[in-house]
Amino acid sequence: MKNNDWKERLNVVYSTNPDFKYENTEDKEIDTPDKKQQKLRVSIEKKGRGGKTVTLVNRFIGTEDDLKELGKMLKTKCGVGGSVKDGEIIIQGEFKQRIIDLLKSEGYTQTK
Repeated sequence: MKNNDWKERLNVVYSTNPDFKYENTEDKEIDTPDKKQQKLRVSIEKKGRGGKTVTLVNRFIGTEDDLKELGKMLKTKCGVGGSVKDGEIIIQGEFKQRIIDLLKSEGYTQTK
């Protein structure tokens, strides 16, 4: 399969210098700290969602994969849908206290 690395170089000005080397400077993901060090915040939000109530979990520090794994666990335990976007977990419905209890039982002791 062909490697489409041109997508990574969008908005790059090219040089006529034959010795020019394109350097890809991507930010490296932060390692996920221990569960006890995470200071997660759980809140309820209605605005901008068509009147639907959602529960948000934010302030997660770590890799995107770990965040998705945590989101999947919360959605499964609550039996509802949701998503993981922009560093926060969105759970459909009003489950604030249940999510706080689930996170504390999983080892996230600094959850509010």
